[in-house]
Amino acid sequence: MSQIIVLIVGIALIGFIIWWFFGKHAVATESAKVENQQQTVDVLVKGGYSPERVVLKAGVPAVLNFTRTDPSSCLDRVVFSDFGINQELPKGETQAIKIDTSKPGTYTWACGMDMFHGQLVIE
Repeated sequence: MSQIIVLIVGIALIGFIIWWFFGKHAVATESAKVENQQQTVDVLVKGGYSPERVVLKAGVPAVLNFTRTDPSSCLDRVVFSDFGINQELPKGETQAIKIDTSKPGTYTWACGMDMFHGQLVIE
């Protein structure tokens, strides 16, 4: 009987691990609002990025304000490889990062260790 219980728990655990790493999860998305010919989005860095997906309008200057509250050294940098940006994010400070919105498309950003990711959509 105990072997059956161990088997069921093992199968459930494997299923959970597969769902956690490979399943599609809800992603927080925020669209920038244009004010005074500029668009701004605030991104909280705490155990990841929130929002994780940012939508910007093409051709309008944009700034992403990253505020890091997470003590993890993994999240102490943000890298936009497509834009050549590798910016330090000191804990407790807001870092404004200007984004070139001249080329519509979908781009990604990541932490310095490439473990946490975000998505930037310019339309």
